[in-house]
Amino acid sequence: MATLANPATDAITAKVHVGGRISPADAHHLWQHATDAELRALASHVRARFHPADRATYMVMRIINYTNVCVAQCDYCAFYKLPGQEGGYVLPQEAVFAKLDELLTLGGDLTAFNGGFNPHLPLDYYCELFSAIRHRYGDTLEFYALTIAEFLYLADHAKLSYAEAASRFKTAGVRWITGGGSEILTEDFRRRHSKFKYTVAEYFAAQRAILEAGLRTTATMVIGFDESLDERIEHLERTRAFQDEVASINGGLASFLCWTYKPFFTQLGGIEITTQEYLRHLALSRIYLDNIPRIRTSVLTQNQGALEGLRYGADDFDLPIEDEVTQKAGATISLDFNRLLDHARALGFTPQYRHVARHVERV
Repeated sequence: MATLANPATDAITAKVHVGGRISPADAHHLWQHATDAELRALASHVRARFHPADRATYMVMRIINYTNVCVAQCDYCAFYKLPGQEGGYVLPQEAVFAKLDELLTLGGDLTAFNGGFNPHLPLDYYCELFSAIRHRYGDTLEFYALTIAEFLYLADHAKLSYAEAASRFKTAGVRWITGGGSEILTEDFRRRHSKFKYTVAEYFAAQRAILEAGLRTTATMVIGFDESLDERIEHLERTRAFQDEVASINGGLASFLCWTYKPFFTQLGGIEITTQEYLRHLALSRIYLDNIPRIRTSVLTQNQGALEGLRYGADDFDLPIEDEVTQKAGATISLDFNRLLDHARALGFTPQYRHVARHVERV
């Protein structure tokens, strides 16, 4: 039976094909009425503005959780321990170096740090750690030093302006502070689930200061909590508007990564969304974020199914070897990289390793 044409969907498609920008109302319509095939085709069209249609890039990386002590108390986190609680830890530098050495052995050259708001760690702990990493490894690997959320906490804790804190990290050899900690960028969501985190306005103010200091940054999003469609689209709208403002400042937002909330062992709980819902959102994000060149799909939270995202507008993925935060909440990690890469090939894409280390490529 033939599918009936939808004039509104056709009009949005025509707009995008001539380079037009979709509105929040258009995004609502696409989510509620466009078929998977229509979303896939439209997202692939936007993807082709930035990347060859049959190519995908990837990285081998690990997330190092340098501490699990955190006072933010987000109800969707299964990882944190409160100060003084049994099981809390802080990794010494030698333990971090051992993890980095293993990453290099496995062929990776990117690590990210994520640990939360530990009130016992001064700014000097971070600066000394990052300086030591840069001195020891130089440009053989790159590191995403912090998330925006951690940066905000550290600047506040040290009583520094965002510009001053960014300068301190740059002096310590930091080049990247990622957009992590965004989850859903609406004030209502943050009041519901992370009341001790920073506001959306503070988040973007800090991210702007990071760019102005000459550091690079990214956009992120997590879906599958209890957020509404309106909240998802508000997040995309805020991100696109911010990129419009900062694209000329040190390259603006280098990429957008969306992953899914893992509900196991968290206070919030819930049921994990399906891979198909994730793929539809990935496509909508690619269509909406017409000013961000790279859209990344999350193998960490969607495993092999994430590679289907390459058909829904994504062009890049990482092959993770560790992330305690998501693993504690139910994520599973496979080190069978060849199987994952073969699946990307079976989908019609040629995967190419994307080096992030400065001497190869700064993206």
